[in-house]
Amino acid sequence: MKLWQKENTSVSALIEKFTVGRDKEFDILLAKYDVEGSIAHVTMLGEVGLMSKEDAALAVKGLQEIQQEIADGQFAIADGVEDVHSQVELLLTQRIGDAGKMIHSGRSRNDQVAVDIKLYLRAEILAVKEEVKQLFGLLIVQSEKFKQHLLPGYTHLQIAMPSSFGLWLGAYAEGLVDDLELLAAAYAVANKNPLGSGAGYGSSFPLNRTRTTELLHFGALNANSVYAQMSRGKTERVVATGISAVAATLSRLAMDCCLYINQNFGFISFPAELTTGSSIMPHKKNPDVFELIRAKCNRIQATPNELTLLVNNLPSGYHRDLQLTKEILFPAIETLKDCLQMTRLMLSRMSVTENILDDAKYKYLFSVEAVNELVNKGIPFRDAYKQVGNDIEQGTFNFDYKKQLHHTHEGSIGNLYNDYIVAAMEKVNGKF
Repeated sequence: MKLWQKENTSVSALIEKFTVGRDKEFDILLAKYDVEGSIAHVTMLGEVGLMSKEDAALAVKGLQEIQQEIADGQFAIADGVEDVHSQVELLLTQRIGDAGKMIHSGRSRNDQVAVDIKLYLRAEILAVKEEVKQLFGLLIVQSEKFKQHLLPGYTHLQIAMPSSFGLWLGAYAEGLVDDLELLAAAYAVANKNPLGSGAGYGSSFPLNRTRTTELLHFGALNANSVYAQMSRGKTERVVATGISAVAATLSRLAMDCCLYINQNFGFISFPAELTTGSSIMPHKKNPDVFELIRAKCNRIQATPNELTLLVNNLPSGYHRDLQLTKEILFPAIETLKDCLQMTRLMLSRMSVTENILDDAKYKYLFSVEAVNELVNKGIPFRDAYKQVGNDIEQGTFNFDYKKQLHHTHEGSIGNLYNDYIVAAMEKVNGKF
């Protein structure tokens, strides 16, 4: 029997299979949060008199036992049970009797799943944030370690100006700071309590939604009951935007690494055990890990669009379409965490090539240095630019500034400003 099913009625097996879909698979991920939400709700019901204190205490004790079973990996949704909410209520009622039937007072499965998803997303955002922080820390360490090693900089994939491994790695570290700004905004949206909004129109029971907000440690309340339901789909889309920003940074870094490990560049290398070979070409050391990170992170960047297309033409109120947000977003979050971990593994074992710029093909990297030297001698910039340009066109450009680079402003080769970037990361970390 379903929670919504009337006596003497039945549901087509085909309809049930289609409507449930993959929901049970993702409901297992929500189980601990469903029980957490139920404990808060029951505690509040006991406090406002909708359950006796004795029944509320009994229900909370039973829910805590179920919570422990979930933590121990002993929880499952039985055959014939529709979802995690039904399974928890069924187990509780079997164990404590009629008191278990009271815990649904003043709520709907709509606000149950809404609070479950918010609690889940809040926890997952924090997990992603911790992975980002670890990668950030490694990037800063490697940036400092390799800051003396010069690297050609490119624009339009053409040789442009001198760079360094320190500057390159530090760039991605600072990129993660901005990504966490978006993730912090997503956390603020997820950190609001929809519980008590019922089916989307509140309840005639004297619920204390401020109390459940406190019990669940939410930062705020989704006040309007209609909007609490409308936040479904929107919250997922906002979180997807946050994780897609991180994914975009990882994808771009992975692309750089695919280029830089290429023999025509030869800037970086990795131990053989972190690369793969070819079935017919014995010399190959393929950057499969970075190629997969690039591909997986590009897929993650499609997640906000997929969620937008799912929900953008829905009117207010609850709609079953929202069930599908879980199978779009939840795997994307897991994939991102995997990609963060693999990026950290690869970069921790990276070796860099020394004296790259000794190669004659990089001599034009220093044309700007030549222009700047003339400017320092009092020649107007446009005249200096023409003079050096003519030298290049005539093949008489012979400047070599590898040993004489004086880039000292904030965020340049000689002044990476990594302390500033670290402070920025600490500041955004405080927003969670």
